[in-house]
Amino acid sequence: MVAAQRDLWRPTEVLEAFRAVGFTPSLSKVAALWGGTPVTLRLEDLDMICTALDCTVGDLLQAEPVAVEQAVPEPGRRAAGGEVAGPVRPVPRRRTGGPRSLPPN
Repeated sequence: MVAAQRDLWRPTEVLEAFRAVGFTPSLSKVAALWGGTPVTLRLEDLDMICTALDCTVGDLLQAEPVAVEQAVPEPGRRAAGGEVAGPVRPVPRRRTGGPRSLPPN
């Protein structure tokens, strides 16, 4: 949007503006910046883009709300009064019969 406000409508025009300030990315990188949202961008490149377009970082970036996951309550036992007594823990089986077997050597 900032490039369009500077009357730069094509990736080649944006590339010329970048080269004027000493920033020399490939045309394919400029086209990717122009056509979509980059996954990553080096801070040095961001500074050069701001210099070429005479803008601030805030002009180029838009904040998006962060998706917050809802906390899932841990399953617990209900006490007589309806209160949660705590997480359910496994109870070991009681052995009936002879002694335990020995582990292998």
